[in-house]
Amino acid sequence: MEGGPRLPKAINKPELKEAPAILEEKIESEKRREIKQDHLINILNYINFQSCSILVLFKHPVYGRSLSIPAKPLPCYEDTLDCLWTDAKGLQGKLKNYKFDGLRIPDGQKLISVQPEVLGFSEKGIRFRLPEICWELRNRRIQRYECHGVKARLIQNSVVLSGRLVDFNADTFRIEVTAIPPQTFEWIYPESKANLIFSDDHQTLYSGESRILRQTFGQKTRTFVLKPTGKTIRRFKPKQFRSHRQVFDPLPDINFKHPLTGRFVSLKVQSLSGSGFSVEEDKDHAVLLPGLILPEIELSFANSFKIKCFVQVLYQQSMDGDENTGKVRCGLALLDMDMEDHSRFLALLNQAKDKHTYIGNIVDPDALWRFFFETGFIYPKKYAFVHANKEKIKATYEKLYTKSPRIARHFVNQKNGRILGHLSMVRYHGNSWMIHHHAANKTESNRAGIIVLSQIHHYLNDTYKLYSAHLDLVFCYFRPENKFPSRVFGGATRNMNTPKGCSVDTFAYLHCEKGFYNELDLPPPWELRNPKPEDLTELETFYEHVSGGLMLNALGLGPDTAGDDAVEKEYRQSGFKKE
Repeated sequence: MEGGPRLPKAINKPELKEAPAILEEKIESEKRREIKQDHLINILNYINFQSCSILVLFKHPVYGRSLSIPAKPLPCYEDTLDCLWTDAKGLQGKLKNYKFDGLRIPDGQKLISVQPEVLGFSEKGIRFRLPEICWELRNRRIQRYECHGVKARLIQNSVVLSGRLVDFNADTFRIEVTAIPPQTFEWIYPESKANLIFSDDHQTLYSGESRILRQTFGQKTRTFVLKPTGKTIRRFKPKQFRSHRQVFDPLPDINFKHPLTGRFVSLKVQSLSGSGFSVEEDKDHAVLLPGLILPEIELSFANSFKIKCFVQVLYQQSMDGDENTGKVRCGLALLDMDMEDHSRFLALLNQAKDKHTYIGNIVDPDALWRFFFETGFIYPKKYAFVHANKEKIKATYEKLYTKSPRIARHFVNQKNGRILGHLSMVRYHGNSWMIHHHAANKTESNRAGIIVLSQIHHYLNDTYKLYSAHLDLVFCYFRPENKFPSRVFGGATRNMNTPKGCSVDTFAYLHCEKGFYNELDLPPPWELRNPKPEDLTELETFYEHVSGGLMLNALGLGPDTAGDDAVEKEYRQSGFKKE
């Protein structure tokens, strides 16, 4: 409600504990705000509505030790508040030497401090009379977030202690672990670094190196506070050519359920590329930390175009030079995304960079065929070979360019509906794709051919690390006597001079007419038949001797890659046939 109080997100501890650190820190008295009784009642009713708890504090009159006991407030109508203990077992015996010391309601960086009158105390709960006013106190801490259901492992020099993640902020973690005999906490050396692993029932959510800041002194169970040692992680090998970043207006959002807290989070995206993006957070309320896995986030453009992806936080940087205040920028890397979504995402980035470039757009088949004939891509001898099947070929191309199948991608440079440059690729085998149909209208543009080459370069550079792309190798066929492809593709091979990075193999080819196989009569000892495993092993040995390149892997002719029919199934699902 407008004008109403800010309602807290109360913490809920499962058992009796020492008062948490947030209660032990010095509160700046000048940063406090008065809260009247009616607002306090609204806050307590909200906590009841959320099935959360408040903290009832007790203090030892001699030793000064504080205990905080979680209790669930019941609906409150006037100035009387009833609370039920969340765990009442043996509570009266534990508190017989303690005196009531007030109520605390943690709310991020603030606390609601209440000094009510105790009206009754029992094994089930406690009753209070609420005061006319209480205080909202602000401390200097960065907001901490309580965690539920997150498993934690503390690893140091082959010692593994298991437990749970209690809470965290962007700078530190608080975990509770148990030593199972013969383990002892003496095995943990506080001056040495330790590794932390957080997980849920399905996957690892975080792993990283940390320093131990402090610990409690329990014999079986202890609480450790740890600080990560770095603000940056390395997920992939550094690229020589970085992805181009774009800034959109309006800024898109990322929406996700935080894997450690379970809370909904929404952040503005400051810049995007095909391999990741960056977001900004207030340092005091930051929820992202380097190394954290976000299994499913939604990238939303003006709440209309939405895509889901799997990302990891790579870095956290202070934006104003002060690591303790202000805003921080976090970089997130794409780990995986549905390939259809990723293609649409890259198409959007391409359009933002150059309005005349397209990826996977719907192309007028008639305009495409005219382009192929006008540019000489379909030359007389080629047309003489295919014209008998032109209707089938037309139908195939119409599906390729209007249905956007998963097994194909095309890149187009066009103006006013007129195609100026074209390049495409098709999934050929396993994780290899064939680049083909490179053509450009030189009379309209002398750069269109280079533009579509640049498009496919950026697409490959942004895509190959994603598992769903099935993209390890790309290859193309070209005539070595043609100057442009020989200079571009052959030149790249010569420049790299690494056969396992880029290779060229010279082919001989012939056209096989129908009935060719049945009529072929080869003289002994020659024969044409399906290869056996030993044949492919012999081929691999021969190829490594004469070339040492990548051809066998790209074409699926290696002993360990032959016979994979996953791509054939993908073709059938898209309405095509490949054998």
